[in-house]
Amino acid sequence: MRPEASDLFVALPDDDLPAYVYDLPDLREHVRTIRAALPERVELLYAAKANSDPGILRTLAGHVHGFEVASGGELDHVRAIVPDAPIAFGGPGKTQQELTRALSAGAERLHIESEHELRLLTTLLGDRTVEVLLRVNLPVDVGRVALAMGGGPFGMDPVRLDRCLKVMESAPGVRLRGLHLHLASGLQAQSHLRLVDKILGWAEKWARDRGIDLREVNVGGGMGVDYASPPAVFDWAALGAGLRRILARHPHLTLRIEPGRSVTAYCGWYVTEVLDIKFSRGHAFAVLRG
Repeated sequence: MRPEASDLFVALPDDDLPAYVYDLPDLREHVRTIRAALPERVELLYAAKANSDPGILRTLAGHVHGFEVASGGELDHVRAIVPDAPIAFGGPGKTQQELTRALSAGAERLHIESEHELRLLTTLLGDRTVEVLLRVNLPVDVGRVALAMGGGPFGMDPVRLDRCLKVMESAPGVRLRGLHLHLASGLQAQSHLRLVDKILGWAEKWARDRGIDLREVNVGGGMGVDYASPPAVFDWAALGAGLRRILARHPHLTLRIEPGRSVTAYCGWYVTEVLDIKFSRGHAFAVLRG
Protein backbone atom coordinates (compact mmCIF):
# COMPACT_ATOMS: atom_id res chain seq x y z
CA MET A 1 0.00 0.00 0.00
CA ARG A 2 1.40 3.39 -0.97
CA PRO A 3 1.49 6.12 1.74
CA GLU A 4 -0.97 8.21 -0.28
CA ALA A 5 -3.58 5.44 0.06
CA SER A 6 -3.11 5.29 3.85
CA ASP A 7 -3.51 9.06 4.07
CA LEU A 8 -6.75 8.84 2.12
CA PHE A 9 -8.16 6.28 4.55
CA VAL A 10 -7.53 8.60 7.49
CA ALA A 11 -9.00 11.60 5.67
CA LEU A 12 -12.30 9.94 4.76
CA PRO A 13 -15.16 11.57 6.73
CA ASP A 14 -17.48 9.31 8.69
CA ASP A 15 -20.37 9.99 6.31
CA ASP A 16 -18.33 8.47 3.45
CA LEU A 17 -17.88 5.17 5.26
CA PRO A 18 -17.97 2.36 4.48
CA ALA A 19 -16.17 2.78 1.18
CA TYR A 20 -14.23 0.82 -1.40
CA VAL A 21 -10.92 2.52 -2.12
CA TYR A 22 -8.76 1.63 -5.11
CA ASP A 23 -5.17 2.66 -5.74
CA LEU A 24 -5.30 3.00 -9.53
CA PRO A 25 -1.62 3.97 -10.02
CA ASP A 26 -0.67 0.86 -8.05
CA LEU A 27 -3.05 -1.24 -10.17
CA ARG A 28 -1.49 0.18 -13.33
CA GLU A 29 1.98 -0.74 -12.10
CA HIS A 30 0.83 -4.21 -11.06
CA VAL A 31 -0.67 -5.06 -14.45
CA ARG A 32 2.47 -3.74 -16.15
CA THR A 33 4.50 -6.12 -13.99
CA ILE A 34 2.23 -9.01 -15.01
CA ARG A 35 2.55 -8.18 -18.70
CA ALA A 36 6.34 -7.92 -18.42
CA ALA A 37 6.52 -11.36 -16.79
CA LEU A 38 4.48 -13.13 -19.47
CA PRO A 39 5.89 -14.51 -22.72
CA GLU A 40 4.99 -12.79 -25.97
CA ARG A 41 2.65 -15.60 -27.03
CA VAL A 42 0.54 -15.28 -23.89
CA GLU A 43 -2.43 -12.94 -24.21
CA LEU A 44 -3.79 -11.42 -21.03
CA LEU A 45 -7.53 -10.81 -20.67
CA TYR A 46 -9.09 -9.42 -17.51
CA ALA A 47 -12.11 -11.31 -16.14
CA ALA A 48 -14.55 -8.47 -15.52
CA LYS A 49 -16.56 -10.53 -13.05
CA ALA A 50 -13.80 -10.02 -10.48
CA ASN A 51 -14.35 -6.26 -10.27
CA SER A 52 -15.98 -4.20 -13.00
CA ASP A 53 -15.67 -0.76 -11.40
CA PRO A 54 -15.40 1.76 -14.28
CA GLY A 55 -12.14 3.22 -12.96
CA ILE A 56 -10.58 -0.23 -12.83
CA LEU A 57 -11.69 -1.12 -16.36
CA ARG A 58 -10.34 2.15 -17.76
CA THR A 59 -7.05 1.70 -15.92
CA LEU A 60 -6.57 -1.81 -17.27
CA ALA A 61 -7.74 -1.08 -20.82
CA GLY A 62 -4.36 -0.01 -22.14
CA HIS A 63 -2.50 -2.91 -20.54
CA VAL A 64 -4.55 -6.03 -21.29
CA HIS A 65 -5.41 -7.69 -24.59
CA GLY A 66 -9.12 -7.48 -23.79
CA PHE A 67 -11.83 -8.37 -21.30
CA GLU A 68 -13.70 -11.59 -20.58
CA VAL A 69 -17.38 -11.23 -19.70
CA ALA A 70 -19.83 -13.86 -18.53
CA SER A 71 -23.26 -12.28 -18.96
CA GLY A 72 -25.19 -9.87 -21.13
CA GLY A 73 -25.07 -7.28 -18.37
CA GLU A 74 -21.29 -7.50 -18.10
CA LEU A 75 -21.03 -7.29 -21.88
CA ASP A 76 -23.07 -4.07 -22.02
CA HIS A 77 -21.21 -2.58 -19.05
CA VAL A 78 -17.72 -3.27 -20.38
CA ARG A 79 -18.63 -2.12 -23.90
CA ALA A 80 -19.97 1.17 -22.47
CA ILE A 81 -16.86 1.83 -20.36
CA VAL A 82 -14.17 0.71 -22.82
CA PRO A 83 -15.98 0.70 -26.18
CA ASP A 84 -13.02 -0.30 -28.34
CA ALA A 85 -11.65 -3.12 -26.18
CA PRO A 86 -11.74 -6.71 -27.51
CA ILE A 87 -14.27 -8.82 -25.63
CA ALA A 88 -14.47 -12.57 -25.14
CA PHE A 89 -17.93 -13.77 -24.08
CA GLY A 90 -17.99 -16.83 -21.83
CA GLY A 91 -20.20 -18.33 -19.16
CA PRO A 92 -22.05 -21.66 -19.03
CA GLY A 93 -25.61 -20.31 -19.37
CA LYS A 94 -25.97 -17.98 -22.35
CA THR A 95 -29.47 -17.05 -23.47
CA GLN A 96 -30.49 -16.47 -27.06
CA GLN A 97 -30.74 -12.76 -26.29
CA GLU A 98 -27.23 -12.67 -24.84
CA LEU A 99 -25.74 -14.46 -27.84
CA THR A 100 -27.48 -12.00 -30.14
CA ARG A 101 -26.13 -9.07 -28.13
CA ALA A 102 -22.62 -10.55 -28.23
CA LEU A 103 -22.80 -10.83 -32.02
CA SER A 104 -24.17 -7.30 -32.37
CA ALA A 105 -21.50 -5.93 -30.03
CA GLY A 106 -18.76 -7.50 -32.12
CA ALA A 107 -17.44 -9.85 -29.45
CA GLU A 108 -14.01 -11.04 -30.55
CA ARG A 109 -14.50 -14.61 -29.29
CA LEU A 110 -17.38 -16.71 -28.05
CA HIS A 111 -16.60 -19.50 -25.61
CA ILE A 112 -19.01 -22.30 -26.51
CA GLU A 113 -20.03 -24.49 -23.59
CA SER A 114 -22.15 -27.17 -25.25
CA GLU A 115 -23.42 -28.61 -28.52
CA HIS A 116 -26.81 -27.06 -27.76
CA GLU A 117 -25.26 -23.62 -27.38
CA LEU A 118 -23.37 -24.05 -30.65
CA ARG A 119 -26.53 -25.04 -32.53
CA LEU A 120 -28.35 -22.05 -31.06
CA LEU A 121 -25.53 -19.77 -32.19
CA THR A 122 -25.75 -21.04 -35.78
CA THR A 123 -29.42 -19.96 -35.96
CA LEU A 124 -28.52 -16.39 -34.98
CA LEU A 125 -25.59 -15.65 -37.26
CA GLY A 126 -27.26 -14.48 -40.45
CA ASP A 127 -24.42 -13.35 -42.71
CA ARG A 128 -22.07 -12.70 -39.77
CA THR A 129 -18.98 -14.70 -38.87
CA VAL A 130 -17.64 -15.38 -35.41
CA GLU A 131 -14.61 -17.15 -33.95
CA VAL A 132 -15.30 -19.62 -31.17
CA LEU A 133 -13.42 -21.59 -28.58
CA LEU A 134 -14.96 -24.90 -27.53
CA ARG A 135 -14.82 -25.22 -23.77
CA VAL A 136 -13.75 -28.67 -22.65
CA ASN A 137 -14.31 -30.28 -19.27
CA LEU A 138 -11.11 -32.30 -19.27
CA PRO A 139 -11.01 -35.12 -16.70
CA VAL A 140 -7.64 -34.44 -15.05
CA ASP A 141 -6.68 -34.50 -11.39
CA VAL A 142 -6.12 -30.89 -10.30
CA GLY A 143 -5.26 -31.78 -6.69
CA ARG A 144 -6.43 -29.73 -3.70
CA VAL A 145 -7.75 -26.42 -5.04
CA ALA A 146 -10.20 -23.72 -3.98
CA LEU A 147 -12.57 -24.59 -6.84
CA ALA A 148 -12.38 -27.46 -9.35
CA MET A 149 -14.37 -27.12 -12.57
CA GLY A 150 -13.74 -30.65 -13.84
CA GLY A 151 -16.73 -32.98 -13.72
CA GLY A 152 -19.20 -30.12 -13.33
CA PRO A 153 -21.38 -27.99 -15.61
CA PHE A 154 -18.51 -25.97 -17.08
CA GLY A 155 -17.77 -26.89 -20.68
CA MET A 156 -18.43 -30.21 -22.35
CA ASP A 157 -17.16 -33.74 -22.08
CA PRO A 158 -14.34 -34.34 -24.60
CA VAL A 159 -16.41 -37.01 -26.38
CA ARG A 160 -18.90 -34.28 -27.39
CA LEU A 161 -16.33 -32.25 -29.30
CA ASP A 162 -16.59 -34.29 -32.48
CA ARG A 163 -20.33 -33.61 -32.60
CA CYS A 164 -19.56 -29.88 -32.44
CA LEU A 165 -17.12 -30.23 -35.32
CA LYS A 166 -19.89 -31.78 -37.42
CA VAL A 167 -22.21 -28.89 -36.57
CA MET A 168 -19.57 -26.41 -37.72
CA GLU A 169 -19.10 -28.22 -41.03
CA SER A 170 -22.54 -26.97 -42.07
CA ALA A 171 -22.12 -23.51 -40.47
CA PRO A 172 -19.39 -21.66 -42.39
CA GLY A 173 -19.95 -18.52 -40.30
CA VAL A 174 -18.62 -20.29 -37.19
CA ARG A 175 -14.85 -20.55 -37.20
CA LEU A 176 -13.03 -22.73 -34.70
CA ARG A 177 -10.24 -20.67 -33.17
CA GLY A 178 -9.25 -23.10 -30.45
CA LEU A 179 -10.13 -24.67 -27.12
CA HIS A 180 -10.96 -23.31 -23.69
CA LEU A 181 -9.94 -25.35 -20.66
CA HIS A 182 -10.30 -23.51 -17.36
CA LEU A 183 -10.24 -26.38 -14.87
CA ALA A 184 -9.45 -24.95 -11.43
CA SER A 185 -9.14 -21.81 -9.30
CA GLY A 186 -6.94 -20.99 -6.34
CA LEU A 187 -3.75 -22.32 -7.94
CA GLN A 188 -0.26 -21.15 -7.11
CA ALA A 189 2.30 -20.77 -9.89
CA GLN A 190 3.83 -24.25 -9.93
CA SER A 191 0.46 -26.01 -9.71
CA HIS A 192 -0.82 -23.78 -12.48
CA LEU A 193 2.15 -24.66 -14.69
CA ARG A 194 1.67 -28.40 -14.19
CA LEU A 195 -1.96 -28.05 -15.20
CA VAL A 196 -1.16 -25.92 -18.28
CA ASP A 197 1.41 -28.50 -19.37
CA LYS A 198 -1.22 -31.27 -19.22
CA ILE A 199 -3.79 -29.12 -21.00
CA LEU A 200 -1.58 -28.13 -23.93
CA GLY A 201 -0.33 -31.68 -24.41
CA TRP A 202 -3.89 -33.00 -24.55
CA ALA A 203 -5.14 -30.16 -26.77
CA GLU A 204 -2.44 -30.55 -29.41
CA LYS A 205 -2.90 -34.32 -29.57
CA TRP A 206 -6.67 -33.89 -29.93
CA ALA A 207 -6.21 -31.41 -32.77
CA ARG A 208 -3.49 -33.44 -34.50
CA ASP A 209 -5.64 -36.59 -34.48
CA ARG A 210 -8.38 -34.64 -36.29
CA GLY A 211 -6.21 -32.69 -38.68
CA ILE A 212 -7.14 -29.38 -37.06
CA ASP A 213 -4.86 -26.36 -37.14
CA LEU A 214 -5.10 -25.44 -33.48
CA ARG A 215 -4.04 -21.83 -33.01
CA GLU A 216 -5.20 -20.91 -29.53
CA VAL A 217 -5.79 -22.47 -26.13
CA ASN A 218 -7.39 -20.51 -23.30
CA VAL A 219 -6.63 -21.86 -19.82
CA GLY A 220 -8.75 -19.27 -18.00
CA GLY A 221 -7.65 -17.72 -14.74
CA GLY A 222 -7.51 -19.40 -11.35
CA MET A 223 -4.36 -17.70 -10.02
CA GLY A 224 -4.59 -17.98 -6.25
CA VAL A 225 -5.03 -14.99 -3.94
CA ASP A 226 -4.15 -15.47 -0.27
CA TYR A 227 -6.60 -13.16 1.51
CA ALA A 228 -5.12 -14.06 4.91
CA SER A 229 -1.72 -12.73 3.81
CA PRO A 230 -2.08 -9.71 1.49
CA PRO A 231 1.71 -9.30 0.97
CA ALA A 232 1.84 -12.82 -0.55
CA VAL A 233 1.24 -11.75 -4.15
CA PHE A 234 0.83 -14.45 -6.79
CA ASP A 235 4.23 -15.27 -8.32
CA TRP A 236 3.80 -13.94 -11.87
CA ALA A 237 7.55 -14.11 -12.55
CA ALA A 238 7.60 -17.86 -11.86
CA LEU A 239 4.48 -18.39 -13.97
CA GLY A 240 5.95 -16.44 -16.88
CA ALA A 241 9.25 -18.32 -16.78
CA GLY A 242 7.45 -21.66 -16.68
CA LEU A 243 5.15 -20.72 -19.55
CA ARG A 244 8.18 -19.85 -21.69
CA ARG A 245 9.54 -23.36 -21.18
CA ILE A 246 6.17 -24.96 -21.92
CA LEU A 247 5.43 -22.86 -25.00
CA ALA A 248 8.84 -23.72 -26.46
CA ARG A 249 7.37 -27.21 -26.99
CA HIS A 250 4.28 -25.75 -28.67
CA PRO A 251 5.71 -23.22 -31.14
CA HIS A 252 2.49 -22.63 -33.09
CA LEU A 253 0.14 -21.98 -30.17
CA THR A 254 -1.09 -18.76 -28.64
CA LEU A 255 -2.02 -19.13 -24.98
CA ARG A 256 -4.73 -16.98 -23.41
CA ILE A 257 -5.22 -16.43 -19.69
CA GLU A 258 -8.14 -14.66 -17.96
CA PRO A 259 -7.16 -13.70 -14.41
CA GLY A 260 -9.46 -11.54 -12.32
CA ARG A 261 -8.87 -11.21 -8.59
CA SER A 262 -5.13 -11.82 -8.90
CA VAL A 263 -4.95 -8.62 -10.97
CA THR A 264 -7.06 -6.31 -8.80
CA ALA A 265 -7.29 -7.72 -5.26
CA TYR A 266 -3.98 -6.25 -4.13
CA CYS A 267 -4.95 -2.72 -5.16
CA GLY A 268 -8.24 -2.21 -3.34
CA TRP A 269 -9.55 -2.03 0.22
CA TYR A 270 -12.85 -2.00 2.03
CA VAL A 271 -12.63 0.84 4.52
CA THR A 272 -15.00 1.12 7.46
CA GLU A 273 -15.08 2.10 11.11
CA VAL A 274 -15.09 -0.06 14.23
CA LEU A 275 -18.04 1.23 16.27
CA ASP A 276 -17.81 -1.14 19.21
CA ILE A 277 -15.96 -4.17 20.51
CA LYS A 278 -17.96 -6.75 22.45
CA PHE A 279 -16.75 -9.72 24.46
CA SER A 280 -18.95 -12.75 24.71
CA ARG A 281 -18.09 -16.22 26.03
CA GLY A 282 -14.38 -15.74 25.54
CA HIS A 283 -14.59 -14.22 22.06
CA ALA A 284 -14.13 -10.63 20.90
CA PHE A 285 -16.53 -9.24 18.28
CA ALA A 286 -15.93 -6.04 16.36
CA VAL A 287 -19.11 -4.18 15.34
CA LEU A 288 -18.51 -2.30 12.09
CA ARG A 289 -20.18 0.59 10.34
CA GLY A 290 -21.71 -1.15 7.33
